[in-house]
Amino acid sequence: MKVVFNRTELSNAVTTVQRAVSSKSSTPALEGILIKTKNSAAELCGYDLEIGITTSIPATVVEPGEIVLSARLFAEIVKKMPDEIVTIETDDKLLAYLHSGLTDYQIVGISSYEFPELPSFEALESFELDSGTLRSMIRDTFYAISDNPSKPALMGSLFDAADGYLNIVSIDGFRMSVRREKIESTNKFEFVLPKKTLGELLKINSDDESPVKIVLGKKHAAFTIDGYCVVSRLIEGKYVPYKDTIPNGCDTTLTIETKQMISSMERMSLLTSDKMQQPVHFLIADEGIKMFCTTAVGKANDFIETRFEGSELEIGFNNRYMLDAVKNVDADELLFEFNGPNRPLKILPVKGDSFLMLVVPMRI
Repeated sequence: MKVVFNRTELSNAVTTVQRAVSSKSSTPALEGILIKTKNSAAELCGYDLEIGITTSIPATVVEPGEIVLSARLFAEIVKKMPDEIVTIETDDKLLAYLHSGLTDYQIVGISSYEFPELPSFEALESFELDSGTLRSMIRDTFYAISDNPSKPALMGSLFDAADGYLNIVSIDGFRMSVRREKIESTNKFEFVLPKKTLGELLKINSDDESPVKIVLGKKHAAFTIDGYCVVSRLIEGKYVPYKDTIPNGCDTTLTIETKQMISSMERMSLLTSDKMQQPVHFLIADEGIKMFCTTAVGKANDFIETRFEGSELEIGFNNRYMLDAVKNVDADELLFEFNGPNRPLKILPVKGDSFLMLVVPMRI
């Protein structure tokens, strides 16, 4: 194989594809990137048996072929090459020669036959979503994904589609986040995408309106984004019936500025930590929210002036859970609905139904 690349295009592609490469594996090929020539282009692929990322970039193919190169070493070499033209040539002993300007490298490659094929699957459903919309939906729900391996179905986000709308749902047992957007498909379907895949989609997705094509199979899903294809296995098993956990009705409601709540919770957080799980008290009365926290370090008090409707209430929250909820939403104002001191707080938009968050209170 002998192929000539633009260094910037190659470096960008390698950096992105490398995210799907296994950092440590008993199969050496899984720690590498597969390079395969195709007409006047080269296809790059990284795959760790859970997620695969492929892309195709323009190249001058002098002699076709394919090889697997160590992802970490390959990425570092390409990044530091001195010239904008990079030539990669291989021989029948699986040695790869990388040349740019006056710089040359010789590294050991791996046969492409040792690289596992990405899964192919029958498309059961497909739909499109703006890149910026998908990124926003994943970002707003990512924080609530569970890390508890005893509940594997919750270690990802549920994509729940019905009646022309898509809900992305994350639950970890202490909070829930739901983002809702309209899609063209009116079919009913659902699947659970692993946290790792969602994190990679966040990095690849941009905030523009370019389309993302999503294809769903029985055990896998594929996302085509801006020249990249991300193929991921799905988490098997039944997701919790999340709609059953949403409280009906409320005793106390208030509307609050998002920035105000973030600032107050950050001030309260100065006295708390993961080792000091003391609740931040909310006393809702007298035209506002009095917030106070007492830990081994000291005491803190704050007040947010806002009107409320319904009963006065005292309730406590984990500061980090509350901060995660109010930080990961794109809204200037939030509607808080309380249903007593021991029921989850429901956070909603003032208008519409684009998101819903639940935060379970702490006992005080």
